[in-house]
Order: sequence, then structure tokens, then C-alpha cells
Amino acid sequence: MSWNPYENLPPAASFSLTSSDLREGEKLAMPQVSGIFGAGGQDVSPQLSWSGFPLETQSFVVTMCDPEAPTVTGFWHWAVLNIPRNVTELPAGAGDESGNGLPEGAFHLPNDARTMRYAGAGPPPGTGKHRYIFAALALEAEKIEIDRGATPAWLMFSLFNGTLGRAFLEGWYER
Repeated sequence: MSWNPYENLPPAASFSLTSSDLREGEKLAMPQVSGIFGAGGQDVSPQLSWSGFPLETQSFVVTMCDPEAPTVTGFWHWAVLNIPRNVTELPAGAGDESGNGLPEGAFHLPNDARTMRYAGAGPPPGTGKHRYIFAALALEAEKIEIDRGATPAWLMFSLFNGTLGRAFLEGWYER
């Protein structure tokens, strides 16, 4: 049974999330696949662009999760927050551990592997096709005050009532 971790959140406007590295519903390419989890990839975050978000937006959050991970809560692969409102794109590789590809003021939270970076798709062998949901969230706050060691789940809890809009781009991977 597949689920979407965003289904139970309060309603928010929709906007567009696109990538030059990933097309909606397509298999993730090897650069976006995990080396950390032994899937033979490079853990390179894809280029992402967003548009059409609410005019009141003050900042953005970008995440990636695998709702089919063999856990009861899925697996958060990436979370970036405090992206300024005038930034509407992250270049490929912005998710590396240096954070140099992130705009000023933005930072990574540790993913569920407890690394401060993008962790590519790496489903356990034999668990079937996993969806990887990239999300851009438009926020009413200019900055999210959160401990830099917080989990993506805590971030999402903190944003429960402060999200103006959401955009999604979904790919998949299987091994």
C-alpha cells in the first residue's frame, strides 16, 4: 500500500516543481541514486526549479522522501530550509555535505541516515519499486527557527500550519 506523507496536512495552494535531471513519474538516474546505501549511485541532488507559488511566500523548504521505505514512517532523504523567497532554483549537487550549492542562510537538516546532505535513492534489494517525492514548500515565515540537528519529521511538524503552497515532483527507483 502506498501513501503520501503530505495527504493529511492542511490544504495549501499548488504550484510547479520541475527539474532538468528528472521527469515526473520516471526512474531516477544514477547520479541521484545512493552510494551511501550501496546502490551504486553518486548521491547528487537533482536540479530543481519552482514557479507559480503564492505571492505572500517569504521562504521555501525543499525535501525528498521515500514513502515505500520498509519502516512505518517512510524515509526522509533530504531537507533544506530557509531558502530565501527570491531563490527559485537549486542547482544539481546543491545537496552535498559542504552546503556550498545552497543559497545564503539555507541549510540541510540531517536526513534519516543522520547525514547532513542529500542521500540518493537506495531501496533495499527485493523491496520493489519505491517512489521518491521531491517537494518544494512555500512558507509564510521568512526563516524557520529550528535546531540544526532536528529531524525532517520535526521540521514538517513545525510547518504544519505555516505552509502557503506545495509543489511535488515524483520519480522512482528499484533494485
